[in-house]
Amino acid sequence: VSTQSTGGMDAMRADMGGAACMAGATLAAAALSLPINLVTLLVLCENMPSGRATKPGDVVTAMDGTTIQVDNTDAEGRLILADALCYSDTFAPAHVIDAATLTGAMAVALGGECVGTYSSDDGLWRVLESAGYATGDRLWRMPLFAEYGDLLKSRTADVNNISGGPYGGSITAAKFLERFVKCESWAHLDIAGVMDSTDSSSYLPKGMSGRPTRTIVEALRSLSR
Repeated sequence: VSTQSTGGMDAMRADMGGAACMAGATLAAAALSLPINLVTLLVLCENMPSGRATKPGDVVTAMDGTTIQVDNTDAEGRLILADALCYSDTFAPAHVIDAATLTGAMAVALGGECVGTYSSDDGLWRVLESAGYATGDRLWRMPLFAEYGDLLKSRTADVNNISGGPYGGSITAAKFLERFVKCESWAHLDIAGVMDSTDSSSYLPKGMSGRPTRTIVEALRSLSR
């Protein structure tokens, strides 16, 4: 199995940050009685070694039949997100927004000042961007160029769960997820950099504060109008 270094391992208790944000945003939307038809999918699992654990090189099959070569078992979040995105299509959604503490590469790229955001829809991105400025918990748009998807090619499956090189890790992770999205209005929030706020932002709470729940709620408010 692929394991992380011991440094900062205790902070992995926040690796459920994406599900927590979505649960919080859903509760807030209900409390605010927002006139929006909202379906929330919380994708939850444990990633632990055992005699039945996935091994590097294994091939698994996603809900839509896509075969995935698992070369890094620590890149497990995208595997369960893939099935969630496939399942979301059964609801014929107008928009799909996912959030996950997906990659350390995003924390390296943007730190804790903003959330790296990937979107297939300019209109949805503008809603999210405006919501970020309204709440002070900002987002920054990242690229989804087709060339990054080529880095996920596999010789034994339809796609690899990681790229073959050390660069652009957050982008290739987003390109992986994009394969499983049919909705034309989709946004992926890689919140790894903001899951544990530092002292760099004086106006944001420190620690594991559930960012960017407020921005998601504000975006839902805009979409409900």
